[in-house]
Amino acid sequence: MNKHHDTTGPTDDQQQITLRGPAELADALPYMMGYHPTDSIVMVALHGDRGRFGGRLRLGIPRSPREWPPVAEQLAECLVEGCERRGSRPDGIVVFLCQDPAEGETGRRVMERLRPLAQRLRTACGTLDVPVYEALCISDGRFWSYCCPDTRCCPSEGNPLALPGTSVMAAAAAYAGIQVRGSLREMEERLRPWPYEAAGAAEQLHALDRTGAALVPRILDAEGRATVRTETVRLAEQLVRRLADGPRIMDTAAADTEDDALISHDEAAAVILGLQDRETRDRAAEWMEGAEAAPALRLWRALARRCVGAYVEHSAAPLTLAGWVSWSTGDEPGARVALGLALEADPEYVFARLLHQACNEGLDPESLRRCLRDERDARAAAEARAASGARARLRGRSVSGARPGSGVRPPAARRKRRTARSATGGAATAPRGTVGPDGAAAHARTRAVRRGGGRGSRSGR
Repeated sequence: MNKHHDTTGPTDDQQQITLRGPAELADALPYMMGYHPTDSIVMVALHGDRGRFGGRLRLGIPRSPREWPPVAEQLAECLVEGCERRGSRPDGIVVFLCQDPAEGETGRRVMERLRPLAQRLRTACGTLDVPVYEALCISDGRFWSYCCPDTRCCPSEGNPLALPGTSVMAAAAAYAGIQVRGSLREMEERLRPWPYEAAGAAEQLHALDRTGAALVPRILDAEGRATVRTETVRLAEQLVRRLADGPRIMDTAAADTEDDALISHDEAAAVILGLQDRETRDRAAEWMEGAEAAPALRLWRALARRCVGAYVEHSAAPLTLAGWVSWSTGDEPGARVALGLALEADPEYVFARLLHQACNEGLDPESLRRCLRDERDARAAAEARAASGARARLRGRSVSGARPGSGVRPPAARRKRRTARSATGGAATAPRGTVGPDGAAAHARTRAVRRGGGRGSRSGR
């Protein structure tokens, strides 16, 4: 069971559409969610006398019927309390149960099997004094109503769903620029690790083992960790540029295959393991907008697919980055799918939990984007100051070490010392404050150690 549900708030700025009856409700579901939910419980809050859509919630259907009662209560409370936090308690709820038939099973059999779950959800909402106006089962291209007893409009064999693009909701969605990205299963497939029997999975697993044996000792050392961090960011930047320069393919499956071919097993392993460092991951999160966002999203998807075998938990980092870029660029459905999978891989991954909650509560990602921009600007300014200081020290050493006739005129104080030394035969003393090469290197190493506060383990993320 996926314990991390998706919720979305109302979209007041979208065009208002009047839906009449179960058929139009069933047809509207993928447009409300942004994809066709598969194996899912979807609950939508209704507000006012006209039943305006409000918050919505999705959760994978628990496999065991014993989980249905507590899950129904949790979902009802979550949706109602979430709507109250946004300002208004719902006046009603619409429930959708979406599941494809298993092998040898019919859609009608799915509807009957899920009937107790629908009843649990209706009871849980009623306990909170919020009625369920409609509960639909969608399976095998047909829908059934659990609330309508009239067989003339809701026959036992179900009603066929409208053909894609033929309903009023489809026309309004096309006008508003709303896209349905396929099924939830298809979206998740782009992000899940390769199965072990897939081509290249064994080689990727060996590359992860080999790279991990080489990187872990370096990550455990403060100076080595800073070096690994720099190498990981540099390699990830190279891969982002490589993907940006690659061919643009519209078919998603072919595009993913092409992206996989552009990244070697060793490169993928190095970045996957390097991203387990929190500071490295935060640096990578800065590629969230503009021309960098699309190739960065492709990279995080590709790396998530490479977390094969025992490294599936490592996919939490690239999946969270994929969710962050999706949310930052306005793709909220894609963000929820990626963040949900990140929490499935590692339920305690803090960055994914925070982003998932913020996305579900309808917060604006600009506040986080602003923080990341400030971090990037501050780091660039510090690097510029360090480079300027290094150049100044080099010029100082060049001037202090200049010999007569070298074309560099020493300062007046040095000329006086040189004159005095020539007159007395004594040795001149170097000016105070001059730092030699060994002292500068030691000072730089000390500062690097002080800055290397990132933890090498996967905790504290």
